[in-house]
Amino acid sequence: MSAPSLRPAELDEPALSRIRSLEDRLGGPLVAYEPESPFATLTAEQLEDLRATERELGVRLLAYGS
Repeated sequence: MSAPSLRPAELDEPALSRIRSLEDRLGGPLVAYEPESPFATLTAEQLEDLRATERELGVRLLAYGS
């Protein structure tokens, strides 16, 4: 089973400015990461179907992207 991993975030100028401001207030550097997920992106209908199957079977399901 593969868990989500992290990769450096690609930030626009307003986001970078906000992080720099927070760095100033905290007194040290920050590094922004964003998750990179192996999990599938499901539609609302697919997600409901998955949840219904979980309830029916009493299990937790993880949908992986292909």
